[in-house]
Amino acid sequence: MDQHQSYKGIALFTPGGDLIYGLDVDKSKHWHLDLCEGLQELLHLSESPHFLIPAYTATVDQWIDPKTQQIRVMSEVYPLVQRFRPLLSAIFGTTLQSWTVLPWQESYGDPTIIESYREQFPQLWENHNLAVNLASLRASAAPATSLDTSPRTYILRLFISGHSQAATQALTTLYRFLEENLSDSYTLKVVDIMKHPEQAELNQISATPTLVRVYPEPKRRIVGEWENLDRILQIIATP
Repeated sequence: MDQHQSYKGIALFTPGGDLIYGLDVDKSKHWHLDLCEGLQELLHLSESPHFLIPAYTATVDQWIDPKTQQIRVMSEVYPLVQRFRPLLSAIFGTTLQSWTVLPWQESYGDPTIIESYREQFPQLWENHNLAVNLASLRASAAPATSLDTSPRTYILRLFISGHSQAATQALTTLYRFLEENLSDSYTLKVVDIMKHPEQAELNQISATPTLVRVYPEPKRRIVGEWENLDRILQIIATP
């Protein structure tokens, strides 16, 4: 998101590692409860998981200093999700070093209380490899008009093999590129074939990282073309 000089970003994680995030260049929206509702929709929860706030959140605030006209950034992450800083940096266009890990306070969320919700919301403790932009989720849920012949959203799968440097670099490059260049909304799911080998066979994955456009059909895949970003966009967007 570094193409915007001023924006606010909020990310909400689940205990299992799924992520939903919101971006607001006008800084006029309050995203926390919206993100909880987004998780409720994504994971088919009976209620909104408001108890995740703030323990499983991270925030970014970027603005122009009126005195110096320089870009200022404040990036804060709560201790329970500090391990996701590389992913957050990829999404929000920050540097890994810019994240401040807030000191733990009991008021952030009592671990015992959060754990008490596990039986009611087991989906939150499972890892579905989701990283979803709330705007994309809302756009995909909106009904298409009769004049709309372009896809409302793209469904993409990035297949990786463990959390290697190549996988991290591919994810970082992909997130930044999609946010800056893909005009339509999208949902991206990261699939680690070391954890889910059946997905490699099902999707005919012979090398990683591989990006698959699941929707719109027909499926398209990208293997070993990460240096040619224009080619990636062409493959994703071609009907």
